[in-house]
Amino acid sequence: MPLSQVDIDKVKHLHDVDSASSYLFSQIPKSAALEKALAYSIDAHQHQFRKSGEPYIIHPILVASIVSSITNDESMAIAALLHDVVEDTPTSIEDINELFGGDVAHLVEGLTKIDTIRDAELIPSTSNERLVVSALSFRKMLLASIEDVRVLVVKLCDRLHNMLTLDALAEHKQIRISEETLVVYAPIAHRLGISFLKNILEDLSFSYLFKEEKHNIDNYLDTNYHAIEMKLNDLKESIHKLLMTNGFCEDDVEILSRVKHRYSIYLKMQRKGVSIDEVLDLLAVRILTKDAVKCYDILGLIHLNFQPLSSRFKDYIAVAKDNGYQTLHTTVFYNTAIFEVQIRTYEMHKTAELGVAAHWKYKSGGNNIKLDWLDNLQYQNESVEDFYELIKNDLYSEDITVFSPTGDHFTLPRGAVVLDFAYAVHSEVGNKADSALVNKSRAPLLSELKNGDIVKINTLDKLVTRCSWIDAVKTSKATTNMRLNCNARIREINAKSSINIVATAMNLKPSRVEDWFNEHNCDARSNIPCDIEHFRNVIGEYTTEISKNSRFQGFLSRHRFKLKSTILSGVEIFSTSTVNGVVFDYCCHPKAGDEIMAFLEKGKVHVHHKMCKNAAKQLDANEPMVFVRWERQNIHHYKLIASLHNKKGALADFLTYLAKQEIDISSIELGKESSEHIKYCELGFESKQGDINALRAKIDKKIRVVHFIRTDDAYKN
Repeated sequence: MPLSQVDIDKVKHLHDVDSASSYLFSQIPKSAALEKALAYSIDAHQHQFRKSGEPYIIHPILVASIVSSITNDESMAIAALLHDVVEDTPTSIEDINELFGGDVAHLVEGLTKIDTIRDAELIPSTSNERLVVSALSFRKMLLASIEDVRVLVVKLCDRLHNMLTLDALAEHKQIRISEETLVVYAPIAHRLGISFLKNILEDLSFSYLFKEEKHNIDNYLDTNYHAIEMKLNDLKESIHKLLMTNGFCEDDVEILSRVKHRYSIYLKMQRKGVSIDEVLDLLAVRILTKDAVKCYDILGLIHLNFQPLSSRFKDYIAVAKDNGYQTLHTTVFYNTAIFEVQIRTYEMHKTAELGVAAHWKYKSGGNNIKLDWLDNLQYQNESVEDFYELIKNDLYSEDITVFSPTGDHFTLPRGAVVLDFAYAVHSEVGNKADSALVNKSRAPLLSELKNGDIVKINTLDKLVTRCSWIDAVKTSKATTNMRLNCNARIREINAKSSINIVATAMNLKPSRVEDWFNEHNCDARSNIPCDIEHFRNVIGEYTTEISKNSRFQGFLSRHRFKLKSTILSGVEIFSTSTVNGVVFDYCCHPKAGDEIMAFLEKGKVHVHHKMCKNAAKQLDANEPMVFVRWERQNIHHYKLIASLHNKKGALADFLTYLAKQEIDISSIELGKESSEHIKYCELGFESKQGDINALRAKIDKKIRVVHFIRTDDAYKN
């Protein structure tokens, strides 16, 4: 398995050649070829030292150690030992080929090529321009030009060791290298499925780029360490007991636990505009078992014995992610806390941790894996759509009665949480709820209530917006009020954005636009960032008014305030100036469908989530903005009934085929009119394909279609 945190700490503190060499051979068996490569690399780097003052050779030895921890491919380990030899010494690729063979030479050449591309694509370190724009270009070039995926794996290990020793560099270089790591290398590790590398690279970069935020998260986790450990251990023991009393043996399962890694916590807080207390999947347990069928058996026991959180179930076993990731994800309430539960087989776990490297660590071959599926790597398209919904809100129909400290009783649906009670008392109490006591003990606002509980709500003087909790509450009153608060916050952001968007389009000072809005009582200003026609009308009205003043005639003739539409990277931008690129900033990583806004900087559009705190600072600073929305695509809705052969894997195979056709499943039902050999499957799905006959022909190639209609066609309903 990959390096643990203990191993990472050990690698960071190895500073002499003997210790580093000894550690290398604890990760991979000694061989004549490895010892030869080690001796050659030591000799080649003999008089070179790092910024920290330690011998340079320690770096390639430790990179080879990290490589060896995730793959037993000897050529990769040797290439790691030699990865800087061609660039930093008189040695040539031809020398490497003659001494160590064509496979090693091929890998070293690929690693050297990456440095060449980096020098060509990245802005110089002396520039004060934002690195993120050129880093995205560098990533694109990297993926397009590197043919052997093993080269990228070695480079990721090289970058990991560089990040572990970044303290020796000046602060501006720490920032530059961390940005490059976060924008280029961590996403590549994610797409290759090497999750442990992705997580470590993100957290190391995070510690340099967002020091205050990292400190706050660390402080919270350290302060609550014992409480967190007790919660995780309690759930693990409860699950273990449940499985053991329902036919599982000790050898059948292993239960692990984890706290979400730091950068991932930060991103959730940014995307949702919430505090760390409100991150729903902060705590998680992972259940490993021997085969996929047992995964579903365990899922059934979990859902029957712990209340699942509606709409947070994902089945990546039936429909795996395109990097091979397979796991069942669900989220449950347990003893006043919310936990994510992941269920997978041991084999799936190896793939989840090591990604493509699992092909070399646990199987033979794998050296010719290509990167076709990496070509269109973009932040907003990294998640696979949920293929079907498991839980319905009306699953829990029984009621419970809870009491206020004064004895007033309130009837709530079973599964209701403390925040539901707060809204039942009064909308203001729910909106300003800060903490709670349940039966005189402190409890989180998302604690599930039981019959007869006595609940006291403590409030703040101000309204608290909790957009990420809307799916966690049970009552319509809580849902409605929380949604109203979120919409009000979005309107507030839109109202501020409208000033900057109009000011940028017309090359005016924001203060002047705001005065004009106030003078004309422009109440609909919050519609400007989301209604392009309204935006055009506002520009037209402003232009018409100032054109009446003769002093502005020349100004107006020289400036045509015509909005031009540009579609780039899945978003549509309307601007009066030329736009030559789109950047999805690493501070919030908006995904398709999220509420977004965008800032204009030197022709590049930087897209942020509307709840992003960094974007809020830019918004308040009146930085130039443009109108932006997700690219509009025609989506058609269909209903299909098909006959499946009643054999293992038939449904999974069919769903995988549909996913390749870019079909998104919205509902699924099995078992209609089932017979001994045939069972029927009814699907609701969406597709960009509008020609029903062409789409049916594609599906007919895979399965027998019994019934197929367009549900968005009024004549067919």
